[in-house]
Amino acid sequence: MLTTFFTQIVDTFIAMAPYLLIGLFFSGILHVFINKDLIIKHLGGNTVSSVIKAAVFGIPLPLCSCGVLPVAMSLRKRNASNGATVSFLISTPQTGIDSIVATWGLLGPVFAIFRPIAALVMGITGGLITNLFSVKAQTNDKEKNNRFECSVCYEVEPHSHPFFEKIVRVFTYAYRDFFDDISAHLALGVVISGAIGFLIPPDFFQKYVNNEFASMLLMVLLGIPMYTCVTASIPVAVALMLKGLSPGAAFVFLTVGPATNFAFITVIAQVMGKKILTVYLGTLALLSIAAGYALNAIFAITGKQSLTLLLTQHFCGHTALWENILSGVFLIVLILSFYRLVRPYVLKLIGKSGPDTHRKDCCSIEIEGMTCNNCARTVTESLKKVEGVSAVDVDLDKKSALVQGSADFVALKKAVEAAGFSLREKK
Repeated sequence: MLTTFFTQIVDTFIAMAPYLLIGLFFSGILHVFINKDLIIKHLGGNTVSSVIKAAVFGIPLPLCSCGVLPVAMSLRKRNASNGATVSFLISTPQTGIDSIVATWGLLGPVFAIFRPIAALVMGITGGLITNLFSVKAQTNDKEKNNRFECSVCYEVEPHSHPFFEKIVRVFTYAYRDFFDDISAHLALGVVISGAIGFLIPPDFFQKYVNNEFASMLLMVLLGIPMYTCVTASIPVAVALMLKGLSPGAAFVFLTVGPATNFAFITVIAQVMGKKILTVYLGTLALLSIAAGYALNAIFAITGKQSLTLLLTQHFCGHTALWENILSGVFLIVLILSFYRLVRPYVLKLIGKSGPDTHRKDCCSIEIEGMTCNNCARTVTESLKKVEGVSAVDVDLDKKSALVQGSADFVALKKAVEAAGFSLREKK
């Protein structure tokens, strides 16, 4: 029985790995060659076009519900309307170039094309409804609007990089910075999919949740409070479909899970208000169910045979040599990511990492706005460039940093703000 459980996990991993490896590469290209400041310039004002552009720009970006928050808040600070911000918040975490590639490989072209189209419709609808409730745009911040942020080195002064250096950054961002934020969730998703395949009987949904609306509502209730990475949610959805869940209900899970979680909900309520949060969640829940029914109707016309065959080939058939090779490469990338994630904690445990807290020139600061490992890495690199700083230790969980050296608080504050975050001294 234990062998069967591990076989489910291995089959899921091999089925996903090649497409994730390719999708991550395209994520790196988007990050390096499409500047977020360029996107922000197109989303100002309280107009219908800004809402549409926000959804269009958000769909290919590889940002989850945590990673999308700082970008969305930057939009808001730079004169984007609440409608454009909500449109971006709804469309972006539902899909990305990496998840589109993975969806195409695992669930076929119908699913892969339907997901971004549905995200676009939901984002635009939510944004337009938000504008009806909130017509006042944010106050323009000239200093923020003029700020340049390089996607290669995060410097704020306008400059350029050689093409080769940009290509290197594509790989370091895709397979280090971005992947480190999703690797643990991805591994958990694969394990959960294996557990579903092992524990849940094949006729579970037909026997216990046979009503289509009930199954979609269950997916909404499960998806809203939990954090599910957009790419990591795919193997879970696949496992559920193999147990009888309809494509439409699986789509609801793929939509609601990545787009919400408790932390995300709390921030939106505090920053944008409970009324806009209600619009956000209501739009997401209702339209995801409507889209689920639409997807079921499409498969009723085109037939589910191709989808069933694809799932069977991936999880019950033999894999090609190229799939095994790319899966091996992806396994190495995953192991290296785990090493990077665990190493700082191990070094702290044995006392060989970070500033010496007993020294007088070591100060503790709080940093607001960090939501992912890439945020922490950006802040670390920015603080290290401050003259007089000899060591930096950023704690993402505590939203704080220990800084050792002779630099004063004003210099540290400027460095953190230049990286796109805010700082206040610990009491």
